[in-house]
Amino acid sequence: MWVLAVFRSRSQSLDFAEKLTSYGIYAQTVAAPKEAKIGCGLCVRFEERNFARVFAILKLGKYSTFKGFYKTEFLAGRQIVTSYKP
Repeated sequence: MWVLAVFRSRSQSLDFAEKLTSYGIYAQTVAAPKEAKIGCGLCVRFEERNFARVFAILKLGKYSTFKGFYKTEFLAGRQIVTSYKP
């Protein structure tokens, strides 16, 4: 399953994705899904198994526009986006 880190700032989304990559975590900057109705249009996607490391890295930075984590799943061909709480 994929988890999305959502920010209200495009620059902070891009910075966070770069930070994760520098720590060896596979992360991509992707368009925020329209179903979520969240954020600035960009979010950072990563694998759920990396959540603990991602959360620790988030706490190290000054990401004032961080909005939250969301999970994405596909059900019957539709993308379902819900708040993620491990």
